Amino acid sequence: MGKYDEMVIAGFDRACEKYPDRSAVVYLGESFSYRKVKELINRFATALFDLGVRDNDKVMLYIPNCPQFLIAYFGAQQIGAVPVPVSPIYTPHEIKYLINDSEAETILCMDTNFRYVKEVFPETCLKRTIVTSYLDLVPLYKRVIGALFDKVPSGMIEKGDHIYSFRHLLRKYPPDPPRIDIDPAGHLSYILYTGGTTGFPKGCIATHRGMVSFVNEIRNVGEGHIREGQEVFVMVNPLFHQMAQGVVLGMVLTKGNTAVLMPMPVVDAILKAIEKYRGTLFLGAPTLYRMILENDRLDFFDLSSLRFCWSGGDVLPLEVYKRWKEKFHVPIYQVFGATEVGFAAMSPLDREPVEGSIGLPLSSRETRIVDPETLDPVPSGVPGELLVTSEFISKEYWKKPEETAVSYVDIDGKTWYRMKDYVMMDEEGRLFYVDRSADIIKCKGYRVSCSEIEAVLQDHPAVVAACVVGVPDSKVGERIKGIVVLKEDVRGVSGSDLLKWCNERLASYKVPQYLEFRDMLPKSKVGKLLRREVREEERQRIGKMLKV
Repeated sequence: MGKYDEMVIAGFDRACEKYPDRSAVVYLGESFSYRKVKELINRFATALFDLGVRDNDKVMLYIPNCPQFLIAYFGAQQIGAVPVPVSPIYTPHEIKYLINDSEAETILCMDTNFRYVKEVFPETCLKRTIVTSYLDLVPLYKRVIGALFDKVPSGMIEKGDHIYSFRHLLRKYPPDPPRIDIDPAGHLSYILYTGGTTGFPKGCIATHRGMVSFVNEIRNVGEGHIREGQEVFVMVNPLFHQMAQGVVLGMVLTKGNTAVLMPMPVVDAILKAIEKYRGTLFLGAPTLYRMILENDRLDFFDLSSLRFCWSGGDVLPLEVYKRWKEKFHVPIYQVFGATEVGFAAMSPLDREPVEGSIGLPLSSRETRIVDPETLDPVPSGVPGELLVTSEFISKEYWKKPEETAVSYVDIDGKTWYRMKDYVMMDEEGRLFYVDRSADIIKCKGYRVSCSEIEAVLQDHPAVVAACVVGVPDSKVGERIKGIVVLKEDVRGVSGSDLLKWCNERLASYKVPQYLEFRDMLPKSKVGKLLRREVREEERQRIGKMLKV
């Protein structure tokens, strides 16, 4: 067996043996030791198995950052099941598709989004629902205070044969799950969803071997800089996102460090957590760094404990980088990648980040920068589309051969993923971001698929065509603009009507901020939407406005 041929939980298990009494997780003021988290994982794994969950069954995690996420993620994997983490703010329209596409028979949800699961349950392949709450794992007195003063979001839960309480399952079952032997090179460790070019989200898959290699790459970047058993990572980025999973495993939970889980990205709460727990590690999207810098109470908090900060999910504006470094004397290092390949590049920690660079390619990731039309390599210093391959990454999407054919290409006997990001490489091998595909919008750190939003708009009975583009915005990266063509005989349909339609079917961060009505949209000779032309129109219009 190779050095990566083990289950994802193996690295966490080693940390449990070495640091059993060290705090693995801090959540709502409660500390959970490595020993305790491991016990809860085993209890949940035992419960899942008794409920009928078996090898390769899919378990959807429809919850925010909380200990329950880690317990369920590892607990499912422990018995050979496959976790499917998704955003807890997805609408019924989105969640129904994801359940059926992933073939999930079990879902773990919050009491706050239980009603969405209840609504779609009859139309899905679900067999059971496990419900938890923000306060399930905190002491009784905190649950009582939270209820009395209405401090914590909560929802109504119904009883039923297929409905189970997360907290009751942990009480009922012993920490004694069955031992499951898997093939790490072939067994899926998760399915993560990202925007699709056909209007439907696509499932990105990784084997246990693939995820272990990814986690170990991150550990290697931190070698000699990230201490074992001493770091405190204030965890704001959502755990349903691969960037957060990679960093929390590679820098924290396999090294005996502590993760302070923040269920919601509230700036004052984040600053208070860094100060209170003497946070040393921090990860955020550029939007979050800007929000922190612009917080009018920033000077009231002591953030001097910070040692390493990373940014990912979007391009870090140079002025944000400079302001952060000047304010806290700590640079912001880059992580750059995609759900399909993990991190393609990271800033090395043994030197100051080069301004504008997104880092060096990871050793296990082979990269090429090519002409997007011919796929021929471009010279050093010339922008091109980034291709990534590795023996450890999957070369296909879950049940999406058409999407696979669009996004993966075979060159010289290897299958490469087309990042749809345009970069250039200097003579030192550093990557510099140039632009992104017109198909993808980066808004508030999220990669948003234009096609998915267009499909929702075009489902409206009054709409005959739609085009969605990103409008440059210094605060959030890009704002989402929808351009719509109505059917000729339609009267009385407003932008408010279409935004309400979108709000009912899309997570809030995917809903357009602007809508514009047009008589027609630019198309190619074969009828393909020329989204890049519309995008360039918007950029030129913004440029002219800034010059005025």
